[in-house]
Amino acid sequence: MTADTPQPRAVAPARPDDSVRAVLRSPRLLTREALAGIVTTLALVPEVISFSVIAGVDPMVSLVASVVLAVVMSLLGGRPAMVTAAAGSVALVIAPLVRTHGVEYVLPTVLLAGVIQIVFGTAGLARLMRFIPRSVMIGFVNALGILIFVAQVPHLIDVPWIVYPLFALTIAIVVLLPRFTTVVPAPLVAIVVVTVIVVAAGLTDVHTVGDEGPMGGGLPGLTPWLVPLSPETLGIILPTALSVAFVGLMETLLTAKLVDDITETPSHKGKESWALGVANIAAGAYGGIAGCAMIGQTVVNVKIGRARTRVSTLAAGLFLLLLVTGLSSVMARIPMVALAAVMMVVAITTVDWHSVRPSTLRRMPVPETLVMVVTVGVVVATNNLAIGVAVGVLLAMVLFARRIAHVIRVERTVEPAAGDSARVRYDVVGPLFFGSSNDLVEHFSYADDALLAESSGVAGAHTHAESLEVTGVSTTASPDGEEARRTARPEATVLVDLSRASVWDASSVAALDSVGTKFAAHGLAVEFVGLDERSGSFHGRLTGQLGG
Repeated sequence: MTADTPQPRAVAPARPDDSVRAVLRSPRLLTREALAGIVTTLALVPEVISFSVIAGVDPMVSLVASVVLAVVMSLLGGRPAMVTAAAGSVALVIAPLVRTHGVEYVLPTVLLAGVIQIVFGTAGLARLMRFIPRSVMIGFVNALGILIFVAQVPHLIDVPWIVYPLFALTIAIVVLLPRFTTVVPAPLVAIVVVTVIVVAAGLTDVHTVGDEGPMGGGLPGLTPWLVPLSPETLGIILPTALSVAFVGLMETLLTAKLVDDITETPSHKGKESWALGVANIAAGAYGGIAGCAMIGQTVVNVKIGRARTRVSTLAAGLFLLLLVTGLSSVMARIPMVALAAVMMVVAITTVDWHSVRPSTLRRMPVPETLVMVVTVGVVVATNNLAIGVAVGVLLAMVLFARRIAHVIRVERTVEPAAGDSARVRYDVVGPLFFGSSNDLVEHFSYADDALLAESSGVAGAHTHAESLEVTGVSTTASPDGEEARRTARPEATVLVDLSRASVWDASSVAALDSVGTKFAAHGLAVEFVGLDERSGSFHGRLTGQLGG
């Protein structure tokens, strides 16, 4: 390459703001993002209203809170294109508080939950999401698809016969229209067409969004504080606030990870966590109820609407505001069957069908499949994604600990030493932790080694002393309990090589101490060698300090 040859310039990675600017400069991209937001809003409204009934609050409260949540998260959130609104998981947590103490306790609960989420996000605790196994994530996704599908079934039971042709028409438009054009989202076309048919034909017996709850226009204003500011109030709201905070965080962070996989783009989980806290405080102050990521609507936004930026969620929030304030009568006339059909298509596309193929299940380790099935089962049984994920993670941890507890092995070798004596060498292979080290003492042949030492003429040298020797240094305690002192070590009778092992907890140190004590009781000196720097430092700090 000559000096005159142009040098290629390094291309800096695109920043999130660059994509937003690209959307604002491109009419085509802006149209795509805006239409995706509109479709998302239409799928959002009936669920928000239904969740408000579960929580025991006015539907308009949940709708206005959803506007605040969507707008704030669009501006501050760490995961573009993810939809945040008043969600069912939060409604389930708040409902018992409302029934027991009244709706006036919702505001302080939401404000406290928001503060907890801000602390969680700023402290960097969102990194804990990396410990959620893939099998739990697959179970989460599959359970999500089942819940979305099952939630739509009531809209197709005990309904007039005309609902079924409308359902079939909606499905046909959603499935077939993308084969001809993707300029306008197929779900939006389907909802508009079915709504026009119902209104034009005067099909008053078809269930609509307005039948889900009152849809009066106007905004409620700031939420009034109606409870005493006292320790008693804190005692009432604290358990619910903690539940709201962590259920919302778990569902939001899991959804963010799902969107990361769908869009093949990273997100800032810590930023998403504290932004959710800020959004919930704002929604509590102006609206009245908390929320988190809406998984089904997020899938609509990024999969069906093909949205990729925060412009889509901002459009969703603004369009919802328009519906609440000026177009509530139009929103109320949308047939529920059209929305149910769209969400059923979303549910089917959400399930990871590859994970349940017989060929996949045959290859997959049984514990992985068990964790996935249990996660799905608990979510479906409790109707709570957070509980299912928590149970799945705990089960995965137990199965993992059980699996690696049996990978530890100890190999015994008799080596010739100076003169006619012999030395026994043990090679310990595998990680030492509470699960694998509990039976470590059973892997050593104390009596056989003592007989071997006696026949070699080296027994008895340590019969009346308890010795624990590490990397050439012996810690010796006299029988009368005097403080241990370090001495130079003679040739050890037993050598334990830990170069292919690692020490991870106090249980392992206690197990190694017990091995040394048992050898000492048989009159044998033992030396532990081969520990890496971390394990050696950890072992040296605790050995001999853990009691009997």
